[in-house]
Amino acid sequence: MLRAAAFLLRPYRDDDAPVMSAGVRESVQTVGRWMSWATPDFSDYDALCWFAACNAARASGEGHEFGIFTLDGQFVGGCGLNQFNAPNKFCNLGYWVRDFKQRMGAATAATLALRDLALGKLGQARVEIVVAEGNEPSLAVARKAGATHEGLARQRLQLHGQAVDAHVFAFTSSK
Repeated sequence: MLRAAAFLLRPYRDDDAPVMSAGVRESVQTVGRWMSWATPDFSDYDALCWFAACNAARASGEGHEFGIFTLDGQFVGGCGLNQFNAPNKFCNLGYWVRDFKQRMGAATAATLALRDLALGKLGQARVEIVVAEGNEPSLAVARKAGATHEGLARQRLQLHGQAVDAHVFAFTSSK
């Protein structure tokens, strides 16, 4: 578990499936616009499959995914470190926040906590945040967290079956 300002990051548990799936379904218009997996039919089963993938990735060292919760246990969203490139010591950092918990600082707090985990305990030299062009809320989080904007990469992400341009931000161990 990680403390992230007024939030707690912890690995998902199976009993989180109903609140996660409800959070995804309520957020289709916001999160779903930028995350292809956030669909109106996202189910408890889909959440459980995601949790199993997260547990496997954590066990192999290929990912560190967390649910974001308020200190009193309310589900806020998800975040994680993934796509580890071991030879070059870098990884990807991602986040999402359910619709009715957006604009409360959760994504920024999670980003800062994950940055510190990656550059500290996990020994990464670089942490990247890749944000689709036009995703202003996620761009604002990366900027507010102090990540360095390195440029716009053409056709960097696949979004709903289409290649889209994406902004690349990074934290580095030297900064």
